Amino acid sequence: MSFPWLTTIGVIPLIGAFVIMLLPKASTELAKRLAVVFSVIPLILVIAMALQFDADSTAEFQFVESHSWIRSFGISYSVGVDGISLVLIALSVILVPLVILAAWNDADDAMGSVKGYFALLLILETFMVGVFAATDVFLFYVFFEAMLIPVYFLIGRYGGPGRQYAAVKFLLYSLVGGLLMLAALIGLYVVSAQELGTGTFDFTTLTNLNIDPGTQKLLFLGFFIAFAIKAPLVPFHTWLPDAAAASTPGTAVLLVGVLDKVGTFGMIKLCLPIFPAASAFYAPVIIVLCVVGILYGALLAIGQTDLKRLIAYTSISHFGFIGLGIFAMTTQGQSGSTFYMLNHGFSTGALFLIAGFLMTRRGSRLVADYGGVYRVAPVLAGLFLIAGLSSLSLPGLSSFVSEFLVLVGTFEKYTVAAVIATLGIVLAAIYILYLYQRTMTGPVKAGCEKMTDIKGREALAIIPMLVLLVALGVYPKPVLDVINPAVDRVMLQTGQRDPEPAVKPLAESGPARQEVQRVVGTVEGGAR
Repeated sequence: MSFPWLTTIGVIPLIGAFVIMLLPKASTELAKRLAVVFSVIPLILVIAMALQFDADSTAEFQFVESHSWIRSFGISYSVGVDGISLVLIALSVILVPLVILAAWNDADDAMGSVKGYFALLLILETFMVGVFAATDVFLFYVFFEAMLIPVYFLIGRYGGPGRQYAAVKFLLYSLVGGLLMLAALIGLYVVSAQELGTGTFDFTTLTNLNIDPGTQKLLFLGFFIAFAIKAPLVPFHTWLPDAAAASTPGTAVLLVGVLDKVGTFGMIKLCLPIFPAASAFYAPVIIVLCVVGILYGALLAIGQTDLKRLIAYTSISHFGFIGLGIFAMTTQGQSGSTFYMLNHGFSTGALFLIAGFLMTRRGSRLVADYGGVYRVAPVLAGLFLIAGLSSLSLPGLSSFVSEFLVLVGTFEKYTVAAVIATLGIVLAAIYILYLYQRTMTGPVKAGCEKMTDIKGREALAIIPMLVLLVALGVYPKPVLDVINPAVDRVMLQTGQRDPEPAVKPLAESGPARQEVQRVVGTVEGGAR
């Protein structure tokens, strides 16, 4: 029997959470240190697992584990990874220890206990790994809903002003989406039972069903709306600015950096392969919604006065790009979207953490209360600039690669949508650079004079994200090599093909080819 990589990776943070909760109430420092240990171990295991991942394998999933769970309903504990899920699991286990380091003192003055805060972060990590690894759709749904519990308490008990309203709003939106998904899941089970004689939730089996197009359209909506709320995509986005603003910076990082990716992950991994006809039918409408989201999120970000709400609205714009690439249904678009999920986690995560550092020092979320920070904290200002430039997709940083792939992939099928979406790049430059100008440049504002520069633990949390953004911007090939085979499989499952190039390549032989060779030979002879 092979080593149960995914189960081990998921269980270790859960064990850590129980260990922390058993500690005496006063053992806050020990709780924090244990949280780091139990979050670093999964990271080490994911690195070891990733080194064994075979990008050239023809298997749909690797590191597969399957055990019967509820036999009478065809439900099993089945996990495995492909290139898409591996990248998102890696994102999860990288961000959690960095968030713990950055949020070292976030819960010290909260209404909830310190050890409870870090235990909830570890529990959330378990559920995030589970939702990306699940290959049984019912198991996916269980993890999908279970994530609500730790996030609700992380916002409602440890957040700032407006936390209870934000937590309840997040919960209600998520529950509505979850109920729609459950209804669609039951419908999918009935359809599988009618076609196969026995119901199943196995992902591979469901992708091979011949579901009636009309039924597909109904079931697709149940899944898609749930994922659109989770992402969130316009018009299901209104919970995110409130939740991000009321959360601690660490919670906001996991909320926007990882949790929201479950929505876009579900679109590309469940909606498209299981409901290919419905996906193609609804794609033009979804493309329009994504373009609206890109522009809407960017325009609202420009006008925000609250630092965390501003970053939240930038994420709404970014999720528009991710959805655009997915439903363009081209290889480049979907590869770019998957890579975008990874890059967005690091760039927006860095922005939220740096915003948290600023708010800790200044005691305010208002942009107007900052100014001239670079004069008193130049390193902090520099790191903020790098994170901001990544968010606006500056060439040389990894976000540029993903955004470029999304736009090129969309242009192949939806030219007008791609052209309009490029306005989002211009607007991104406005809201990021304008924010930097207002907070970091100019004379030092009253209240900012005594701000200290970034400290060792804070730097340890932020710098790895920025290093990855630069490294993947310069050399994205290792990640794209992992993603592309999984994207090719999704394209095959949906029956989609990339458009033929407008300009045909020269034939290997024939008059045209011979003429080119003759001209090249003449030029080379003259050069000699």
